[in-house]
Amino acid sequence: MTSLPPFPRLTGSADVSVRPARPADAAAIARVQGTTWRTAYRAVLPAAVLDDWDADGVTASWAAAIAAPPTPRYRVLVALERDEVVGFAAVAPVEDDPAAAELGPLLVEPRWGRRGHGSRLLAAVADHASADGVVELQAWLLETDRVSADFFESAGWAADGWARTLETGDEPLREVRWHAALEQEDEGR
Repeated sequence: MTSLPPFPRLTGSADVSVRPARPADAAAIARVQGTTWRTAYRAVLPAAVLDDWDADGVTASWAAAIAAPPTPRYRVLVALERDEVVGFAAVAPVEDDPAAAELGPLLVEPRWGRRGHGSRLLAAVADHASADGVVELQAWLLETDRVSADFFESAGWAADGWARTLETGDEPLREVRWHAALEQEDEGR
């Protein structure tokens, strides 16, 4: 298993930062998700998912998840450029393994890509997870998504051999699980 060093506490400049999401961020999170899915995943997601996108429904779901998280260790974080939400990540505990957490979506709107927002979000997720006592992070990536796989690999993650198939009503989607170990900081440091 790949082991990552402890992540430093995040500091952000006035121009870029990561912070916990607020209910008022829900519409921006839904916008980032919809735009990213339409741009980066149009070829793999079922057309009905994208064509029938319910921005109000997705916004309401994110607002509820932020305002009343399903578990105390569930987190939604947003990446900001100036005051604009340009990306987000969600992380939740793994149900049958209290030492692990699963990274849900980590998305940066394509027009804001290649500016370090994804790396800052991933570092913030690891920082929060580590503070919660998590020692392993997991994420499911589409098997055909080389861009995300390259990103996670460059951050020290590796595929762990697990795969699953999602039935979508169209072509099934195959996902591969990636993981990274988090080193715990010594209390004396």
